Amino acid sequence: MKRLVSAITVIVITAGGAFAQSVADRLNDYPTAARADYVFACMVTNGQTREMLDRCACSIDEIASILPYAQYLQAETVLSMRRVGGERMSIFKNASIAEHLVADMRRAQAEAEIVCF
Repeated sequence: MKRLVSAITVIVITAGGAFAQSVADRLNDYPTAARADYVFACMVTNGQTREMLDRCACSIDEIASILPYAQYLQAETVLSMRRVGGERMSIFKNASIAEHLVADMRRAQAEAEIVCF
């Protein structure tokens, strides 16, 4: 019985630690450079004031809480490739998966705008 209680205790502690780590990892999975790029671009668009710094930082934090970084990066790639001309790039304009990626990011940005601006 003691062994069973000890085993359950180890499992609960391990599972609890893994859950806490996965939540922290999910909330902090955006690299600092990606966050900074977003804030700089946001400030160029909205004004280079201290208030905009705070609002733009809030915005990327909100987006990061909604979208995992891998999905954000994929959507950014699709948007970047859409600006490139040529027949080969048409997949980024017409593919339904690309549309879904961009739509998810646009929804996250809209939510961030409501919360932060």
